Amino acid sequence: MPTRVPSISIIIPCLNDAVALERCLAGLTDAAAGGYFDLEVIVADASSGDACIVVAQAAGARVVCCETRGRGQQLNAGAAAAKGGILLFNHADTDLSADHLLGVATAMGAGGVVGGAFYRDLAWQYPALAGMERWVRAYTRRWGIIYGDQSLFVSRETFDAMGGFASIPIMEDVDFSARLRKWGTVVLVDPPLRTSMRRFKKRGYLRNKLQNIGLVWLWRFRLLTPEQIYRWYYRRSAK
Repeated sequence: MPTRVPSISIIIPCLNDAVALERCLAGLTDAAAGGYFDLEVIVADASSGDACIVVAQAAGARVVCCETRGRGQQLNAGAAAAKGGILLFNHADTDLSADHLLGVATAMGAGGVVGGAFYRDLAWQYPALAGMERWVRAYTRRWGIIYGDQSLFVSRETFDAMGGFASIPIMEDVDFSARLRKWGTVVLVDPPLRTSMRRFKKRGYLRNKLQNIGLVWLWRFRLLTPEQIYRWYYRRSAK
Protein backbone atom coordinates (compact mmCIF):
# COMPACT_ATOMS: atom_id res chain seq x y z
CA MET A 1 0.00 0.00 0.00
CA PRO A 2 1.42 3.42 -0.89
CA THR A 3 2.62 5.52 2.06
CA ARG A 4 1.67 8.94 0.64
CA VAL A 5 -1.46 10.41 -0.90
CA PRO A 6 -1.29 9.62 -4.63
CA SER A 7 -2.03 12.45 -7.05
CA ILE A 8 -4.21 10.94 -9.78
CA SER A 9 -5.88 12.72 -12.69
CA ILE A 10 -8.70 10.71 -14.24
CA ILE A 11 -9.39 11.75 -17.81
CA ILE A 12 -12.68 10.70 -19.38
CA PRO A 13 -13.36 11.27 -23.08
CA CYS A 14 -17.05 11.72 -23.76
CA LEU A 15 -19.23 11.97 -26.84
CA ASN A 16 -22.99 12.30 -26.36
CA ASP A 17 -23.20 9.75 -23.55
CA ALA A 18 -24.46 11.66 -20.54
CA VAL A 19 -26.16 8.62 -18.97
CA ALA A 20 -22.98 6.56 -18.82
CA LEU A 21 -20.96 9.59 -17.74
CA GLU A 22 -23.29 10.31 -14.82
CA ARG A 23 -22.93 6.76 -13.52
CA CYS A 24 -19.17 6.80 -13.95
CA LEU A 25 -18.77 10.10 -12.11
CA ALA A 26 -21.05 8.96 -9.28
CA GLY A 27 -18.77 5.96 -8.75
CA LEU A 28 -15.69 8.19 -8.69
CA THR A 29 -17.33 10.46 -6.11
CA ASP A 30 -17.85 7.43 -3.88
CA ALA A 31 -14.27 6.24 -4.52
CA ALA A 32 -12.83 9.58 -3.46
CA ALA A 33 -15.05 9.98 -0.41
CA GLY A 34 -12.48 8.51 1.99
CA GLY A 35 -10.01 11.27 1.21
CA TYR A 36 -7.15 8.85 0.64
CA PHE A 37 -6.59 9.93 -2.96
CA ASP A 38 -5.68 13.38 -4.24
CA LEU A 39 -8.09 12.96 -7.11
CA GLU A 40 -8.79 15.19 -10.10
CA VAL A 41 -11.47 14.29 -12.65
CA ILE A 42 -11.44 15.82 -16.12
CA VAL A 43 -14.09 15.24 -18.78
CA ALA A 44 -12.79 15.84 -22.31
CA ASP A 45 -16.08 16.45 -24.09
CA ALA A 46 -16.72 16.59 -27.82
CA SER A 47 -20.50 16.21 -27.63
CA SER A 48 -22.89 18.05 -29.91
CA GLY A 49 -24.96 19.37 -26.97
CA ASP A 50 -24.33 20.42 -23.40
CA ALA A 51 -25.85 17.45 -21.52
CA CYS A 52 -22.45 15.92 -20.73
CA ILE A 53 -21.10 19.28 -19.59
CA VAL A 54 -24.03 19.71 -17.21
CA VAL A 55 -23.53 16.21 -15.78
CA ALA A 56 -19.78 16.72 -15.37
CA GLN A 57 -20.10 20.08 -13.66
CA ALA A 58 -22.80 18.79 -11.32
CA ALA A 59 -20.40 16.05 -10.20
CA GLY A 60 -17.59 18.54 -9.62
CA ALA A 61 -15.48 17.43 -12.58
CA ARG A 62 -13.50 19.82 -14.73
CA VAL A 63 -14.61 20.07 -18.35
CA VAL A 64 -12.33 20.47 -21.33
CA CYS A 65 -14.36 21.20 -24.45
CA CYS A 66 -12.90 19.63 -27.59
CA GLU A 67 -13.82 21.05 -30.97
CA THR A 68 -12.48 18.01 -32.79
CA ARG A 69 -13.92 14.55 -32.17
CA GLY A 70 -11.49 11.67 -31.78
CA ARG A 71 -10.62 9.82 -28.61
CA GLY A 72 -6.85 10.32 -28.95
CA GLN A 73 -7.19 14.07 -29.38
CA GLN A 74 -9.68 14.29 -26.53
CA LEU A 75 -7.38 12.33 -24.22
CA ASN A 76 -4.46 14.59 -25.10
CA ALA A 77 -6.57 17.68 -24.42
CA GLY A 78 -7.59 16.31 -21.03
CA ALA A 79 -4.01 15.39 -20.18
CA ALA A 80 -2.81 18.88 -21.09
CA ALA A 81 -5.15 20.29 -18.45
CA ALA A 82 -4.32 17.66 -15.81
CA LYS A 83 -2.18 18.34 -12.75
CA GLY A 84 -1.74 14.83 -11.32
CA GLY A 85 1.46 12.85 -11.27
CA ILE A 86 -0.46 9.81 -12.50
CA LEU A 87 -2.76 10.02 -15.52
CA LEU A 88 -5.59 7.50 -15.70
CA PHE A 89 -7.58 7.35 -18.93
CA ASN A 90 -11.03 5.91 -18.38
CA HIS A 91 -13.98 5.40 -20.73
CA ALA A 92 -17.30 6.89 -19.65
CA ASP A 93 -18.96 3.46 -19.69
CA THR A 94 -16.32 1.89 -17.41
CA ASP A 95 -16.84 2.08 -13.65
CA LEU A 96 -13.95 2.66 -11.26
CA SER A 97 -13.97 2.02 -7.50
CA ALA A 98 -11.66 2.92 -4.62
CA ASP A 99 -10.10 -0.54 -5.01
CA HIS A 100 -9.20 0.25 -8.61
CA LEU A 101 -7.57 3.53 -7.61
CA LEU A 102 -5.66 1.77 -4.86
CA GLY A 103 -4.45 -0.76 -7.44
CA VAL A 104 -3.13 2.07 -9.62
CA ALA A 105 -1.42 3.85 -6.72
CA THR A 106 0.22 0.63 -5.49
CA ALA A 107 1.42 -0.34 -8.96
CA MET A 108 2.85 3.08 -9.70
CA GLY A 109 4.64 3.08 -6.37
CA ALA A 110 6.78 0.14 -7.48
CA GLY A 111 10.21 0.91 -8.86
CA GLY A 112 10.58 1.01 -12.64
CA VAL A 113 6.85 0.91 -13.41
CA VAL A 114 5.92 3.51 -16.02
CA GLY A 115 2.26 2.58 -16.44
CA GLY A 116 -0.25 -0.15 -17.00
CA ALA A 117 -3.91 -1.02 -17.12
CA PHE A 118 -6.47 -3.33 -15.55
CA TYR A 119 -7.27 -6.91 -16.32
CA ARG A 120 -10.70 -7.52 -17.82
CA ASP A 121 -13.41 -9.49 -16.05
CA LEU A 122 -13.32 -12.03 -18.85
CA ALA A 123 -16.04 -14.31 -17.48
CA TRP A 124 -18.43 -11.34 -17.43
CA GLN A 125 -17.44 -9.77 -20.75
CA TYR A 126 -16.82 -12.92 -22.80
CA PRO A 127 -18.59 -15.88 -21.14
CA ALA A 128 -17.49 -18.26 -23.91
CA LEU A 129 -13.84 -17.50 -23.09
CA ALA A 130 -14.09 -17.77 -19.31
CA GLY A 131 -12.19 -21.06 -19.24
CA MET A 132 -9.20 -19.35 -20.87
CA GLU A 133 -8.96 -16.55 -18.32
CA ARG A 134 -5.67 -17.66 -16.74
CA TRP A 135 -3.97 -17.93 -20.14
CA VAL A 136 -5.41 -14.63 -21.35
CA ARG A 137 -4.24 -12.82 -18.21
CA ALA A 138 -0.71 -14.23 -18.57
CA TYR A 139 -0.53 -13.34 -22.26
CA THR A 140 -1.86 -9.82 -21.78
CA ARG A 141 0.49 -9.20 -18.89
CA ARG A 142 3.58 -10.10 -20.91
CA TRP A 143 2.90 -9.32 -24.55
CA GLY A 144 -0.76 -8.73 -25.30
CA ILE A 145 -2.59 -5.71 -26.62
CA ILE A 146 -3.93 -3.33 -24.00
CA TYR A 147 -7.14 -1.62 -25.01
CA GLY A 148 -8.63 1.68 -23.88
CA ASP A 149 -11.50 -0.02 -22.05
CA GLN A 150 -8.87 -1.46 -19.68
CA SER A 151 -8.28 2.08 -18.37
CA LEU A 152 -4.67 2.80 -19.24
CA PHE A 153 -2.62 4.66 -16.64
CA VAL A 154 0.83 6.22 -16.93
CA SER A 155 3.14 8.56 -15.07
CA ARG A 156 2.93 12.19 -16.13
CA GLU A 157 6.64 12.20 -16.91
CA THR A 158 6.42 9.17 -19.20
CA PHE A 159 3.30 10.46 -20.95
CA ASP A 160 4.99 13.75 -21.79
CA ALA A 161 8.17 12.00 -22.94
CA MET A 162 6.13 9.75 -25.24
CA GLY A 163 4.34 12.70 -26.79
CA GLY A 164 0.93 11.51 -25.63
CA PHE A 165 -1.55 9.70 -27.84
CA ALA A 166 -1.20 9.62 -31.60
CA SER A 167 -3.58 11.95 -33.45
CA ILE A 168 -5.44 9.16 -35.20
CA PRO A 169 -9.22 8.58 -35.17
CA ILE A 170 -9.03 4.99 -33.89
CA MET A 171 -6.39 2.52 -32.59
CA GLU A 172 -4.92 5.27 -30.39
CA ASP A 173 -5.04 2.91 -27.41
CA VAL A 174 -3.31 0.04 -29.23
CA ASP A 175 -0.62 2.39 -30.52
CA PHE A 176 -0.10 3.98 -27.10
CA SER A 177 0.16 0.72 -25.18
CA ALA A 178 2.67 -0.69 -27.70
CA ARG A 179 4.87 2.38 -27.32
CA LEU A 180 4.45 2.40 -23.54
CA ARG A 181 5.99 -1.06 -23.22
CA LYS A 182 9.20 0.34 -24.71
CA TRP A 183 9.59 2.92 -21.93
CA GLY A 184 9.77 0.59 -18.95
CA THR A 185 7.79 -1.93 -16.94
CA VAL A 186 4.08 -2.08 -17.75
CA VAL A 187 1.80 -3.87 -15.28
CA LEU A 188 -1.72 -5.28 -15.37
CA VAL A 189 -3.58 -4.97 -12.07
CA ASP A 190 -6.67 -6.15 -10.25
CA PRO A 191 -9.53 -5.86 -9.56
CA PRO A 192 -10.61 -6.58 -13.14
CA LEU A 193 -12.76 -4.04 -14.94
CA ARG A 194 -16.26 -4.30 -16.25
CA THR A 195 -17.25 -2.15 -19.20
CA SER A 196 -20.72 -1.63 -20.61
CA MET A 197 -21.65 -4.47 -22.92
CA ARG A 198 -24.14 -2.52 -25.05
CA ARG A 199 -22.25 -2.93 -28.32
CA PHE A 200 -21.18 -6.49 -27.51
CA LYS A 201 -24.73 -7.60 -26.75
CA LYS A 202 -26.00 -5.96 -29.91
CA ARG A 203 -23.46 -7.58 -32.19
CA GLY A 204 -22.50 -10.74 -30.28
CA TYR A 205 -19.64 -11.42 -27.86
CA LEU A 206 -17.44 -13.63 -29.99
CA ARG A 207 -18.13 -11.82 -33.24
CA ASN A 208 -17.19 -8.48 -31.75
CA LYS A 209 -14.00 -9.87 -30.20
CA LEU A 210 -12.82 -11.52 -33.41
CA GLN A 211 -13.62 -8.38 -35.39
CA ASN A 212 -11.53 -6.23 -33.06
CA ILE A 213 -8.57 -8.60 -33.29
CA GLY A 214 -8.84 -8.61 -37.08
CA LEU A 215 -8.91 -4.81 -37.27
CA VAL A 216 -5.84 -4.53 -35.05
CA TRP A 217 -3.83 -6.81 -37.30
CA LEU A 218 -5.03 -5.05 -40.46
CA TRP A 219 -3.72 -1.82 -38.92
CA ARG A 220 -0.48 -3.33 -37.69
CA PHE A 221 0.37 -4.69 -41.13
CA ARG A 222 -0.64 -1.34 -42.67
CA LEU A 223 -3.33 -2.96 -44.80
CA LEU A 224 -5.82 -0.34 -43.66
CA THR A 225 -5.29 3.18 -42.34
CA PRO A 226 -6.84 4.32 -39.04
CA GLU A 227 -9.14 6.58 -41.06
CA GLN A 228 -10.42 3.65 -43.14
CA ILE A 229 -10.94 1.50 -40.05
CA TYR A 230 -12.76 4.34 -38.29
CA ARG A 231 -15.21 4.84 -41.15
CA TRP A 232 -15.92 1.11 -41.47
CA TYR A 233 -16.17 0.46 -37.71
CA TYR A 234 -18.59 3.25 -36.88
CA ARG A 235 -20.67 2.70 -39.99
CA ARG A 236 -21.11 -0.92 -38.87
CA SER A 237 -21.78 0.09 -35.27
CA ALA A 238 -24.58 2.41 -36.36
CA LYS A 239 -26.48 -0.41 -38.04
